[in-house]
Amino acid sequence: MKHRIRTRTLVTAAALLLAAPVAPAAHATGAAHVEGTLPSGAAYLMDVPAGWNGTVLLYSHGYTPAGAPNPARNAPDDTTKSLLLARGYALIGSSYATNGWAVTEAVPDQLATLDAFTARFGRAGRTIAWGTSYGGLVTTALAERHASRVAGSLSMCGLVQGGVANWNSTLDPVFALRTLLAPGSQIPLTDLPSPAAASAASDAMTTTVTSAQSSADGRARIALAAALHNIPGWNDPSQPRPAPTDWDAQQAGQFQAVIGLVQFPAFVWRQEAESRAGGNMSWNTGVDYGRMLRNSPYLKEVEELYKKAGLSLRTDLAALNRAPRTHADSEAVAWMSRTSSFTGRLTKPQLDIHTTGDALIPVQAESAYRRAATAAGSAALLRQRYVENAGHCTFSPGEQIAALHTLEDRITTGRWLGSDPAALNSRATKADQSSAARYVPYAPAAYPRPYDRAHPSDRAHPSDGHRK
Repeated sequence: MKHRIRTRTLVTAAALLLAAPVAPAAHATGAAHVEGTLPSGAAYLMDVPAGWNGTVLLYSHGYTPAGAPNPARNAPDDTTKSLLLARGYALIGSSYATNGWAVTEAVPDQLATLDAFTARFGRAGRTIAWGTSYGGLVTTALAERHASRVAGSLSMCGLVQGGVANWNSTLDPVFALRTLLAPGSQIPLTDLPSPAAASAASDAMTTTVTSAQSSADGRARIALAAALHNIPGWNDPSQPRPAPTDWDAQQAGQFQAVIGLVQFPAFVWRQEAESRAGGNMSWNTGVDYGRMLRNSPYLKEVEELYKKAGLSLRTDLAALNRAPRTHADSEAVAWMSRTSSFTGRLTKPQLDIHTTGDALIPVQAESAYRRAATAAGSAALLRQRYVENAGHCTFSPGEQIAALHTLEDRITTGRWLGSDPAALNSRATKADQSSAARYVPYAPAAYPRPYDRAHPSDRAHPSDGHRK
């Protein structure tokens, strides 16, 4: 699926006129719950409250692995859903026609769901796209490619670094683990021919990492691999936050996240994505892992653990830089870039929120999208705010609703009013007094290997190591 993206002139007065809410259709006066199926086979779900306020929220759900149940969803959680319905919002969303890396189905299915809503309930006064995790990628794709259909967008814990950057960054830690913990092993990292092959590779790497965790040498090397992916030491909200210099506790947290990475995204989910792309879309030719580590916020931890183990970090980095590299398939890269990477060209406001302790989609993903939006001249339309909590998408209902109201104010006024952390926390408490309110001032480090369509040098050059 190809989309032609044209740059639109930003005229504040016109934008405010288009974004201003209007009365909902006269016949949409009673509460309604609608379930149905799109022509693609995707299920959809719609909830319209009595006294609909004229705003419809188009929710894009996160990644659903192949073989898992895939119901339609129209909100991130039941509590947030109830609070929004009580405030008069209509909530809609689809399942997407297929599981996995389904962006080519997800975007048209979400638009078709919006069309089905309009046909049944009338034109909304305002449509806002929002989504979590992989749904943040879908939301941002809607915002960039179909801006005429939405007034604004809210990406929560989103995969806003885009597909190519994501899969490159997923390659780096397992490359380090194989090189340093299982030198000479035949564990395949890419070009996985089948789900069975991916599962076997995952099992082999899980065994390797689990065994390594029992030694100081192994723990130091696992921390190095985690740092290359920017995995934080505190990433599980059920665990106490380690002290700033408690390197062992931080590494223990990273170990659990690395196991999760190895068991799912690095092999099994990669294989499914490769099957869609038609080959391997990742490479590490030309990558200097020493430089990457120096730019990681977890450099100090790695240095201290290497020192404690009596290992030479310089020697291990040299081994990484000498190891045979992975080359990408150029057509697979092109497919992933075309379908799943971003231009940064926003013509309507987008607000991103992210937890600081996210191991699945590390918070540095926000730096990658900021890079694209800045290069595209859209930085004024983008705001990114951060919740101080461990885990992936571990926002409270109040924090999510606060972000939504802040985006609505930007759509209405043309200004980012009340978007500072203190104001967001006040909004969160007002939205739901039982919710946590943990927005903090925060600036994420740079994404390890950004890739976007706003930088021509990212898209194709010899040092990428693409192969035909």
